[in-house]
Amino acid sequence: MNDIVLGQRSLTDRLLRVALYGVLIGFMLFYLAPLYVMVVTSVKSLEEILAGGLMNLPKKLDFYGWSEAWNNACVGTECRGMAPFMWNSLIASTAATIIPTAIGALNGYALSLWRFKGSELFFGLLLFGAFIPFQIVLLPMASFLGWIGWSSSLVGLTFTYIVYGLPFTTLYFRNFFVSFPMDLVNAAKIDGIGYFRFFWRVALPSSVPIMIVSIIWQFTNTWNDFLFASTMTKLESATVMVALNNFVEVANGVKRYNVDMAAAIIAGLPTLAVYLVAGRYFLRGLMAGAVKG
Repeated sequence: MNDIVLGQRSLTDRLLRVALYGVLIGFMLFYLAPLYVMVVTSVKSLEEILAGGLMNLPKKLDFYGWSEAWNNACVGTECRGMAPFMWNSLIASTAATIIPTAIGALNGYALSLWRFKGSELFFGLLLFGAFIPFQIVLLPMASFLGWIGWSSSLVGLTFTYIVYGLPFTTLYFRNFFVSFPMDLVNAAKIDGIGYFRFFWRVALPSSVPIMIVSIIWQFTNTWNDFLFASTMTKLESATVMVALNNFVEVANGVKRYNVDMAAAIIAGLPTLAVYLVAGRYFLRGLMAGAVKG
């Protein structure tokens, strides 16, 4: 009798597992379908695209769309392709990733392991800044950048990214370092190991998981940003997301879907590469920083 019951349960478990995998595969195909359409459209000739068959594989690979999007696509009044704007985004995103991550590590270290009078209040005010809607500060920030001479420039945009990245990176590192055993910190103080020496020798090397989280978060947010980039730059300093929007808007005549799709894929490749390289460490780093808060 028990064998029959166990057999029924085993059959039910297998059916449920098959159903679960079926649902997951369905969701996977649903989310990958737009990417598939973008990729196959980007390597089709315009004649083949206009002939129909959205989901069909290309009869012949045609990389005209990629070449045109990278070298000759018109953005606003300039027809230099996406390359200059990719470079602008790379400069802004790299600086806005490295600097807030480094400062956030020091802030989190000080606010968790070497607390001072008023540190909790300081952390609360800093954390408050992470939840202020960006739209509220657009005009004050633009006025400030104009006052210091950085308006409509890549430097001003990068500065904005750095300022608004600091609350998040500080939060990540503070929540990570707060789980450090205080006995270790106290022993280091007794042995005469100073603030910065302990940071470089012990704290920073052990914070690699949360550092990866900070890097992925900052790079993705700054690279994909459109709000700040569209309001605080001009054409020469525009990022790739602004260029992509203007590139699509100024298209005239016959709609070149292959060029549009290639440009969109080019704009998204860096963040995709970051996730492919370091994505498996992202959840691990988040869990490491969620032990205490």
